[in-house]
Amino acid sequence: MATESATEHPGSRRRTRPASVRRAAPAALTSDICHDPGRFGALAAEWTALHRRTSAATPFQSHAWLHSWWLSYGTPGRLRVVLVRRGGALVAAAPLMLARRPLPALVPLGGTISDFSDVLLDDEHADSAARALARALATAARSAVIDLREVRPGAAAERVYHCWDGPRDRLDDSLCLELPAVPMDRLLARLPSSRAQRARAKIRKIDSLGIEERLVPGEEIPTAVARLLQLHRLQWQGRGVTPEHLSARFADHLARAVRAMAASGDAAVTEFRLAGEVVAADLTLMSGSLAGGYLYGADPILRERKIDVATMLLRGSARRISADGRTTLSMLRGNEPYKHHWRPEAVHNQRLLLARGRLAPALRLIAAHATARNRAAVLVNERLPVMKAGLARRTRRGDGKG
Repeated sequence: MATESATEHPGSRRRTRPASVRRAAPAALTSDICHDPGRFGALAAEWTALHRRTSAATPFQSHAWLHSWWLSYGTPGRLRVVLVRRGGALVAAAPLMLARRPLPALVPLGGTISDFSDVLLDDEHADSAARALARALATAARSAVIDLREVRPGAAAERVYHCWDGPRDRLDDSLCLELPAVPMDRLLARLPSSRAQRARAKIRKIDSLGIEERLVPGEEIPTAVARLLQLHRLQWQGRGVTPEHLSARFADHLARAVRAMAASGDAAVTEFRLAGEVVAADLTLMSGSLAGGYLYGADPILRERKIDVATMLLRGSARRISADGRTTLSMLRGNEPYKHHWRPEAVHNQRLLLARGRLAPALRLIAAHATARNRAAVLVNERLPVMKAGLARRTRRGDGKG
């Protein structure tokens, strides 16, 4: 039987904790690097549990998304998934791969088709896990720079960045636009009255046509994803579609990932029917506090009937996401004009660069190259409208002379 002792002191009484309830020393943190795709695939259950315990995680850090991406896009021999455990339990993970472009770098899995990258840190052990992950990343990097693109503000990777013991840099990356996850009437209340009236008129037109909204059940996801991609192709035909969205590997990845994510509540495919025919489809990806409209497709017939597809999709997403208790409706990357109609908040992703001491010159070179590219892009965006206007004026003058 456990015993309890007490020692008397003037004006106070202090008791020792019973031996049976004394706290055990915290288990040591250990780390290793997963190079084997089969082993990475087998991590699904504990990776998903860690993803749930990482409040900052986005859908693009889910195991279903990352493992599916690797199956479609991964290069054999390049996998570098860094794992940190406490007493056998996974408390941190960094899903990376080795790239050579032209300098060796460890880059996130998910590539350019993922809007956010991050690491995973168990919220309960975030500080100690971040320090352990930083040490493990330094070991994994060896002669490579760690290049984390598209890191959302508040991401878990920021903790690793702050405790990194070596050269580091932080740059701006893509712009994202975000709305609060509230019902449509509250989104309309954010708009000037004249714009809100126009939006309500668009909604009434959608309703008057009898367009029906349907959440696709899990067993139909592969067929629905294929239909969405076909509608996406039709929607952008002749207007500069993203080539990767038409590739077989993207279709394979999306069907595989979305089916698994929908089963765990991390994805939803919604179809819109007119007279019994699917005329639009939308894919939304979700995590703890965030949901984002990832991809949609719409039959050109909706454009011919002057249906505002963006408003139709936004209303459906807002209704579903606000009911789920999430706080952020992300429009993900891109600064398209139609997104600004809803007065979203502009949020810049970050690019976090980390290196060991001897690789400081390589880090500075990557940062300088990225800064130069960003400046060039800004100049193009500023000057292109002026150049187009000038070309239009010259064309009009030429037509007049003819």
